Amino acid sequence: MFKFLKEKLKSFKKKIEEIEKKEEVKKEEVERFEEKKVKKEVEEVKEKEGEKRKLEEVKVEKERKVGFKEKVSALILKREVVIDEKKLDSILPELEIILLESDVAFEVVEEISSMLKDRLIGRRKKVGEKLADIVIQELKLIIKDILDRNKFDFDEYVDNLLKEKRPINIIFVGVNGTGKTTTIAKMAKRLMNRGYSVVIAAGDTFRAGAIEQLEEHANRLGVRLIKHKPGADPAAVIYDAIVHAESKNIDFVLADTAGRMHTKKNLIDQLEKIKRVTEPDLTIFVDESIAGNDAVERARMFNEAVGIDGTILTKLDADPKGGTAISISYVTGKPILFFGVGQEYDDLVKFDSDWLLERIFG
Repeated sequence: MFKFLKEKLKSFKKKIEEIEKKEEVKKEEVERFEEKKVKKEVEEVKEKEGEKRKLEEVKVEKERKVGFKEKVSALILKREVVIDEKKLDSILPELEIILLESDVAFEVVEEISSMLKDRLIGRRKKVGEKLADIVIQELKLIIKDILDRNKFDFDEYVDNLLKEKRPINIIFVGVNGTGKTTTIAKMAKRLMNRGYSVVIAAGDTFRAGAIEQLEEHANRLGVRLIKHKPGADPAAVIYDAIVHAESKNIDFVLADTAGRMHTKKNLIDQLEKIKRVTEPDLTIFVDESIAGNDAVERARMFNEAVGIDGTILTKLDADPKGGTAISISYVTGKPILFFGVGQEYDDLVKFDSDWLLERIFG
């Protein structure tokens, strides 16, 4: 998971350390120069003055001109080095390239770069403190801040909502082939593990294969599936599932929807009708983490067209980059709810920024 990004960040950190090492070499050269200069001046004093005068001059010289070791202690070791803009300008472009190559959206890269500058320019760095460690730590905190801006606790929300109404109607949207149907099955299993009852609605009537796939999942889980014939009105299928859930006092309706139709307008019109007729409590966008910026742009499109309440990213375990997870919440303004991390029904991980950061930086 995130192998590409982790290796790139290690290389980036190493480069900063190399830059600092070169600066230390320059400091040592200055040290040698200053030490020689002081010694030479002291020798000149010895030649010109008598022994007593020499000792007095050396004492004055020591007071007036601190020896290099004392000078280093006074100017550096006992003080702090200020991180300036020039130093950051020498390293940030490479970090920006790394993030872009890792499928972090351009606008998110700009935000990260801007926040790093705000946090680091003018900051005092103690001698012995590595700039590389400071940059990486701040980068980690900034990414956490971006991930947590739209934080939303799914479990807390549905637990409270069930005190007011039943069933909770959740529709899942996204393009075909990104794991939407499997995610619905995983969500059903997770809700059942928490003691809730579930009915699934086969709302992707555009594809017969989608109905069959969802039916297989429902049979494995022992969950009732509400379906109509291929080509039927998906809003009617989901509405029937809601009516069934109401009559049986079922807690959740999980509804699939089409992910591809003849035109984008057909798809959006259908989704708008589903939302108008069935009034979902949550609309969840599903896409693959490995799709990178394509997933981010699709999330943006679905959010602008029909509105989403959150995202589930699938195949996170197969994603070498991680940019989708970092970007999608920032771009849509809506939270990540869960991650799909495997093929089993229990491979659905609730969003946790610390869990994600550990897999990027750990």
